[in-house]
Amino acid sequence: MARETMDFDVVIVGAGPAGLATACRLAQLARAQGRELGIAVLEKGAEVGAHILSGAVIDPRALGELFPDWQRRGAPLDVAVTSDAVHWLTSAHGGIRLPAWLVPQALHNRGHYVASLGRLCQWLAGQAEELGCNVFPGFAATEILYGSDGRVVGVATGSMGADRQGSPKPGFQAGYELRARYVVFAEGCRGSLGRQLEARFALRAGSDPQRYGIGFKEIWHVPPECHEQGTVVHTLGWPLDDHTEGGGFLYHAADRQVYLGFVVALSYSNPYLSPFEEFQRWKLHPRIRAVLDGATRLSYGARAVNKGGLQALPELVFPGGVLVGCEAGFLNPAKIKGSHTAIKSGMLAAEALFAELLSAAPAATVRSYATAVRESWVWEELHRARNVSPALAKFGTVLGAAFVFMDQALGGRWPLTLRHSRPDYATLRRTHECKPIEYPKPDGVLTFDRLTSVYLSNLAHDEDQPNHLRLADPDLPVRENLPAYDEPAQRYCPAAVYEIVASDSSAEFKIHAANCVHCKTCDIKDPAQNITWVPPEGGSGPNYVGM
Repeated sequence: MARETMDFDVVIVGAGPAGLATACRLAQLARAQGRELGIAVLEKGAEVGAHILSGAVIDPRALGELFPDWQRRGAPLDVAVTSDAVHWLTSAHGGIRLPAWLVPQALHNRGHYVASLGRLCQWLAGQAEELGCNVFPGFAATEILYGSDGRVVGVATGSMGADRQGSPKPGFQAGYELRARYVVFAEGCRGSLGRQLEARFALRAGSDPQRYGIGFKEIWHVPPECHEQGTVVHTLGWPLDDHTEGGGFLYHAADRQVYLGFVVALSYSNPYLSPFEEFQRWKLHPRIRAVLDGATRLSYGARAVNKGGLQALPELVFPGGVLVGCEAGFLNPAKIKGSHTAIKSGMLAAEALFAELLSAAPAATVRSYATAVRESWVWEELHRARNVSPALAKFGTVLGAAFVFMDQALGGRWPLTLRHSRPDYATLRRTHECKPIEYPKPDGVLTFDRLTSVYLSNLAHDEDQPNHLRLADPDLPVRENLPAYDEPAQRYCPAAVYEIVASDSSAEFKIHAANCVHCKTCDIKDPAQNITWVPPEGGSGPNYVGM
């Protein structure tokens, strides 16, 4: 079926903080010059913010550069951070609070805000629309369009209304082609189109492999005596061992809500480890349990985060487009924050693109954007933090934290740059080398099972649609992953998507795609790189607005 075509000056894939900042800045520049630009922002979620999941403590630096009057405009940053704490959990019951002088300056959060990044993105979308941009939620970009010279010339959205076999159902609608002079890719961490661009244009040829974590978040409504609005708490240590990187957070938001979560680096080596179960165990620690005593869980979500830092950044430009935000990997691992760098990267991209759009001979590859990033405070931040992630990976939590303390005490000016060459999928050891982990059963009060949790993600998929979790070799999970690793997809997935159904004589690998919360962990951690995540129908998936 033929696809309709729409033409724009710039198409932006993804309505996260980076994509929306790009749209807003482009429109601001056009308005200041009295020019008209056709700007389209595509969002695969049912609404803007639906697929946004972040802690989040937000540094307003970039937002203040984009909208100096953001407070007057009503940006939803209302809860200023009033106190910080970092706890080293030494056991299931013990721990110490680190003195402030031992906490790297990057983790001091005064001047920042506890907020919902999803709500902030909704506000940014409103600003973009007021500036004349077109924001299209519910449309998943599934294909990159190339010109005869190999340049990116647009994207196509996925069809709607196909059955599991890909055949049209009643009401079937073919996707749209959105063509543009430039395309900005802002899909977030592990973007499906971004991965294709990296391969086609060898964007990662000079960089380390990206490193990832799987992050969990829950929102709890807590009793008044357990709530300290504006308090920010981070933890490291238990329940993870010294060789498994990760940690937890509790952010006291407004209205007696606490945002809490846990991140496990996907470089872990024990195939029996379950990041979801580690998160549940963490909530049982007395320092966490005390906040949740008598509380009610309101929501749940999970999402991969990129944490490789400066050395893992790919080339940012290619013919016809650019990468911004977490699509490239701008998260600052020392601050554990990426929304401010995402917004700034979008602004820098917009300024470079606008200059080319005004040029009499616009360049196919906008190299001025990459130059602008290198000359910006984003690069300065990431350079100071460049050794944080590889140090923790190389030396473990204890020695790695000591190295980070010294490195950050010197302002990140340590005269060496650590590298990390091993991708996360290559770190698993075989089951015969590892000890199984016994996890406690969920109590239904503080700890829960996956399916009960997924229910709180407001998940929606039409089960009769093509499977968006693609296996290159359908037999490999049982043939290779099961005997070697006890098929780790059963444990690394936070939504009970993957299951081994075994009988006395055989085993079957089942995929429950309707459970998927779009975290991308399977695409990252599968040891055979046999699973590819692609977007399902637009509007499918979780609805994290408010998270």
